[in-house]
Amino acid sequence: MGFSAEKLTTWPFEEVTQTYTEKDSIIYALGIGVGHDPLDQAQLNYVYEEADFAAFPSMAVVLAGPGFWSRDPGTSIEWEKLLHGEQGIVLHRPLPPSATVTATTRVTQVLDKGAGKAALIYTERDLVDQATGEMLATLTSTVFARGNGGFGGVSGPQDPPHAIPDRTPDAVCDSPTNASAALLYRLSGDPNPLHADPKVAAGAGFKAPILHGLCTLGIAAHAVLKTFAAYDSTRFKSLRLRFSSPVYPGETIRTQMWKDGTKISFRAYVVERDVMVLNNGCIEISES
Repeated sequence: MGFSAEKLTTWPFEEVTQTYTEKDSIIYALGIGVGHDPLDQAQLNYVYEEADFAAFPSMAVVLAGPGFWSRDPGTSIEWEKLLHGEQGIVLHRPLPPSATVTATTRVTQVLDKGAGKAALIYTERDLVDQATGEMLATLTSTVFARGNGGFGGVSGPQDPPHAIPDRTPDAVCDSPTNASAALLYRLSGDPNPLHADPKVAAGAGFKAPILHGLCTLGIAAHAVLKTFAAYDSTRFKSLRLRFSSPVYPGETIRTQMWKDGTKISFRAYVVERDVMVLNNGCIEISES
């Protein structure tokens, strides 16, 4: 049996259990640029365990993931041609600074956009605190399987992306990244050599190792939380966005933001190349 929606929506994912520590929470926060100003007490709360310590909310995306399951030959996915297209986070309660969590991934939908285009694979996982049984977060993701379009599946319905307001941004935040940013972020659980090995990156058509897309997501979430929530992680409720283009470590990410009530629309560019890297973003924050 080749590639099919039925095969993927019934794929036997195993439950994943992960224990993370305060040190892991600090490494994640440093990886997305928190602590760039070590004299800012609000930033220290995410990178110094003796402060009013908290886990940065977007860290949910790296917890209890299923690994590179699409490389299993049984999926019939041409994994070399995968692109991470969309990501979503819904936080049901603030992440503990340390915990043991469990999650099971499921494929919720597979759409066929046609031969020569892609199959869209939608996944979802619920993150549960093992000690309390409470739901912490729901993570959604869409990948573009560019080698699997035209398999004979349905093409829709497909949710439209979040619309960016047609007006001047209400705020802009520039976030410099270090040349070693990908080497640090990979310690949060993504050891793909594309982000570390120059030879692997060159083989994939890049001039250097690229930054993880989920790191770029975290940098934008950092910009929004800094600008509109005074670094208060308890106000972060949800996030959704589309990935547009990769970032090279050392580049500056400019996040443009629009505030409409509790919803912050955003997109992000690389300043040095004037290239959009994130689009159709929306973060919902609660009132203070």
